[in-house]
Formats: sequence, C-alpha cells, structure tokens
Amino acid sequence: MNYDDLADLYDRQYDLYRDDLHFYAGLAERAGGPVLEVGAGTGRVTTFLARRGADVTGLDPSARMLERARARAQEQGLTVEFVQGDAQSVRLSRRFALILAPFNALMHLYTPAEQLAALENLRAHLAPGGAFAFDLYVPRYGEMNTLRHEGETFHGPDGSRTDVFLVQRRDRVRQHVTTEYHVDTTAPDGLLRRRHFTLTQRYYTRYEVEWLLRCAGFEAPRVTGSFQGGPLEESSEVMVFQTRAR
Repeated sequence: MNYDDLADLYDRQYDLYRDDLHFYAGLAERAGGPVLEVGAGTGRVTTFLARRGADVTGLDPSARMLERARARAQEQGLTVEFVQGDAQSVRLSRRFALILAPFNALMHLYTPAEQLAALENLRAHLAPGGAFAFDLYVPRYGEMNTLRHEGETFHGPDGSRTDVFLVQRRDRVRQHVTTEYHVDTTAPDGLLRRRHFTLTQRYYTRYEVEWLLRCAGFEAPRVTGSFQGGPLEESSEVMVFQTRAR
C-alpha cells in the first residue's frame, strides 16, 4: 500500500487523533531505551514521543509521509531519525528496547508470509528483554457497498470546504477491507473538485494474531480492548497487544 497520494488527506483526518498517544508514551518511558515506531506516517506518534524525551526512530515506506513527518519534527524543534523502509526487509544497525506499530500499521501485511516475515524481522531488532506493542481495529465495519459521509468536513483558509465520502467493500475470504475515498473540495466560487483514493487493509481476529506472534518467536501477548487496559469485549473498537521476544 503506497500512502504517497494519501499523505495530505491522512494528515487532515488523523492529526488530532489522541487516543493512543499517552499509552505509547508510557511504554516508551518505562522501556528506558531506544524506540522504533513502525508505520510512522506523518510523525503523529513519533514526535509526541520525542517531545517527551524518547530516543525514537520512525520507519515508513512512504517518502511523502516521511517528508511531512520530518517537517513536523523540524517545526517542533525536534531531532528525530526517520527511515524509509518496510517492516519485512528493513535492516537497522541498532537494537531497540521497544518497538511500536500504532494505529493499524500491521494491517498492511496482507498474507501470512508477509506477516511472519515482518514479525520475525521486528523481533530481530529488539534488544534483549525488549517489548513489542501494537493496536489493530476490531473487524467491525459500517454498511458495505454504500456511499457514506462520516462527519469528516474540513474548511480551508481560502474559504473552501472539503467533504470526505467513502465506500467500503469486504473480501471475507482474504480478510481484506477496501475503502474508496471520494474527497470533494468546493471552492468559494462553487467549483467542485473530486479526488479518489483507494486503501486496502488486511483485518485480523484476536487469536489469529496470538498464533502469529507465537510462530514469530514472541511470548503469549497481553491483549486488551482499550488503551486504558480494559478487557477485549464485544463492544471494543481496538485490540491492543503487548508482548516480548522469547
């Protein structure tokens, strides 16, 4: 999945998302060593950790996303290392006390072979006793094959208005959900411009993830249904995993 074209929309959609920040900041503080964030995107989590004193490296395959992440860090006066690469093949010279994959980063590993390759490679980048934590959406989605507006409206400084509509389609056999975004920007003079983006993610079930972690050499994980540590329940929106290398 190439996020280059999605970078601007992604920032608008998720720049103010805060649910996970203090959870990952707490893990980084307790780790007491270097941190690797997988799927750093535009630096939302990376810079938050860096502002709190973490020695953090951000990894992402998208050059455009990393361009925005570096600009964000520079604006905040932060020194952060960002690396372009993917979790399956990256080779870094250092080992990390903590590796994070926030906000569904692992949902871009589409097959078991890709998933195991990435998890084994991340385990190899952990320092002895290092921890691995990540979160994934619970696979519960809205109405399929229906165009809908979920309240995402952005107003530009020039008086323009941008509305985000989406259609989702699910491939149950491959456990893929594909979201097609229709982004409508209306200029002050009424001229409408539509852009189209497609995002495909691979969703997981809880016990599938637990077995993947064990196969990749990790301990049985602690699994919660929120960043505050509550149990995973039917109503949970996220699955949060914490584990260590065996």
